[in-house]
Amino acid sequence: MGRGRQRAKAARQARDIKYFSPETDLSALERELGAARKQRTAVYEDDFPEPDYSAYADKYADYDDEDNS
Repeated sequence: MGRGRQRAKAARQARDIKYFSPETDLSALERELGAARKQRTAVYEDDFPEPDYSAYADKYADYDDEDNS
């Protein structure tokens, strides 16, 4: 007899959770998303420059892909 009562309670709790809609603080959400956007763009502002490999192009020009058959 206890299992039926337990199942009904679980179903009621699941229904309560499914249809629960708390008040949403949209201004807090906007602040949070704005802060995340600022942090993400700050990372890309400090990009390092691409290294210059042109000196290596002349140095290793003789080492083309050779067929070692």
